[in-house]
Amino acid sequence: MRRTVGTVLVGLSGFLLAVGLLAQFYAPGVLKKTPLDINTLTELAGEGSYLGAPTTPVKVWKRTQAIAESSDADVIVMRDFSCVMKDEDGTAPDEPVCLDDTDDRLISASEDLFATDRVTAEAVNDVTYVGTTAEPHEGLINKFPFDVEQDTYQVWDGVLGRTVDAEFVGEEEVNGLNTYLFQVSLSKEPFEVAEGVPGFYSDDKTMWIDPVTGSFIDQREQQLRELEDGGVALDLTLGFTPETVQANVDSAGSSGSQLAILNALPWVAYLLALVSLAGGIYLLRTAPPAASRPDDGDEVSFEELTGAR
Repeated sequence: MRRTVGTVLVGLSGFLLAVGLLAQFYAPGVLKKTPLDINTLTELAGEGSYLGAPTTPVKVWKRTQAIAESSDADVIVMRDFSCVMKDEDGTAPDEPVCLDDTDDRLISASEDLFATDRVTAEAVNDVTYVGTTAEPHEGLINKFPFDVEQDTYQVWDGVLGRTVDAEFVGEEEVNGLNTYLFQVSLSKEPFEVAEGVPGFYSDDKTMWIDPVTGSFIDQREQQLRELEDGGVALDLTLGFTPETVQANVDSAGSSGSQLAILNALPWVAYLLALVSLAGGIYLLRTAPPAASRPDDGDEVSFEELTGAR
């Protein structure tokens, strides 16, 4: 019995070792990828002044959707539509409705097509995914990579049309979820306020990022666009709404729990494999010797061979 159990345990240790190797080297490549069913709504609120008008409440919503038919195992293609509106009387429409160009409450409406690597979250500009008319992008656009590091990342700034530094500045808990804080600080960067109209762009943005999934949890931003003569074209102070923050926390917590299990699984499997191997070897070594077989020179009757009495 000891020999049988020992043999089973040795075989089980090999199986557990294989499970651990798969969980460590194969599963992350499958699970640590941006999913292809992204369809998120981000709502922001704050206040702003447009073209020198008095400061009023501002409402912003942004819809980000994956284009699954253009994506593949390595790259995801996404379309992002955003609407920035004055909301002085609280009547600005909710997504998916934006204001008409003739409505003086509309500040801006924009659409963006981009592709990113599903693991690193870096921009991909291959025409196979985004065609020939999409604006080239660089760096990180709508998320950070999985397993975020406490470092400086290059993130895309759509106003400047290039990447800017997002510096790690600390950690902070948001609704029970630990996050990494990243800061973007720009002051009077030259840019075109409108076509042929030079000006300056300043931005002070803080991003709360889930370190496990790389997803945005919260964001606060103060953005200023000025003319060369000092006139203010746009002055915005915005942040994610509490509802958006909580939805982000819930999503990141669920995904993070699954990835935490994935990270622990290889080491649990290796430990169990080691215990099984040690137990199997011990039982095999301590098992009583098998019954001796007859010497070749001995005569064995048919009855002895078959166990007959």
